[in-house]
Amino acid sequence: MKYSQRAQAISPFLAMAFSEKAAIIEAQGNHVVKLNIGEPDFGAPPDVLKAMQQLAVNAPLPYTSALGLPELRAAIAGFYKTKHQIDIDPRRVVVTAGASAALMLLSAALVDQGDKVIMADPCYPCNKQFITSFGGKVQLVPTQAESRFQLDSSLLQQHWQSGTRGLMLATPSNPTGTAVATEQLAKMCEFAKDKGAWRIIDEIYLNLHHGPADSELTSVLSIDDQAFVINSFSKYFGMTGWRLGWCIVPEDAVDVMERLSQNYYICPSTLAQKAALQCFTADSLAVCEARRLSLVTRKNLVIAGLHKCGLSVPVVPDGAFYVYIDVTATGLTAMEFCEQVLQQVHVSLTPSNDFSEQTDKQFVRLSFASSESELAEGLLRLERFMGSLNS
Repeated sequence: MKYSQRAQAISPFLAMAFSEKAAIIEAQGNHVVKLNIGEPDFGAPPDVLKAMQQLAVNAPLPYTSALGLPELRAAIAGFYKTKHQIDIDPRRVVVTAGASAALMLLSAALVDQGDKVIMADPCYPCNKQFITSFGGKVQLVPTQAESRFQLDSSLLQQHWQSGTRGLMLATPSNPTGTAVATEQLAKMCEFAKDKGAWRIIDEIYLNLHHGPADSELTSVLSIDDQAFVINSFSKYFGMTGWRLGWCIVPEDAVDVMERLSQNYYICPSTLAQKAALQCFTADSLAVCEARRLSLVTRKNLVIAGLHKCGLSVPVVPDGAFYVYIDVTATGLTAMEFCEQVLQQVHVSLTPSNDFSEQTDKQFVRLSFASSESELAEGLLRLERFMGSLNS
């Protein structure tokens, strides 16, 4: 069987590959501390779970509109109003089968063969795959700890090319957990807009910002109403396996998104959509906020534990639930480090090969989405591993 060049060129997602390796070790009777996957241990809020159970038994679940349930689109628009003081017409909200489907739809809608799209290196690997799958060319711009591993206006202008048609940013970012300052975000969006380029801003971790109280993030829509914004129920609401996300698009893109979603997957899950309406109750939002605050405790635990191990974290994250660890001093590559830690002390991490071309041998991503007890155990094992290296 001959498979497409697209299928042959796509790289494996190493975070998932290490999960498979961890599963093999667990099948042998060992406990693996899984710090490789960006999956919060919280689960969906209680109101959402209760609604899902009732709906699965008692409610008809026909197809919805390809754009999503009108009441869910309205609820998401209302969330932007209460959370970020931004007025959005619910018509501009497109509910998708996970944020990945939003990325797929936007790539199909915006990218033509040969279009160049600028992204930071490091970045989430699937973003690159969507762009190239639709014929685009990814321009990766190397970033450093000094810019918190994010693009800024100076880097953007320096690397802009005549064929650049789009800018894709994630704030806060996976894998580094760092956010773009609002002033820099505004400058970059304005520059791209002046060049006639579109802007896709991944805000999946926006509501999991945990920086200083006076630096609370707001959506890019407050400064660039024509940006394309991606978000998800997976992280803030803890609904990873529900595969439900959304994007906010300019008015003139709504019909395009509807046609694409009709043909690509018909509609998002009706059950997930109906249950997700309960995400926006006062009780659910209070639960989610308490969970967000708990990430600060987890982050502090991890940063202190890594310091004790002798592992370097050049930039402390201010969002999401990731720490980007420099393992250069160990004398191991990122892949070697992750392989040895998994085999010797049964801790699963993700090498930066997934996220970066410039730091693929230097950094490792740790997810602190696991419970405090699991994090503490993982850190003890890492300390033991580092001790064996030093001896």
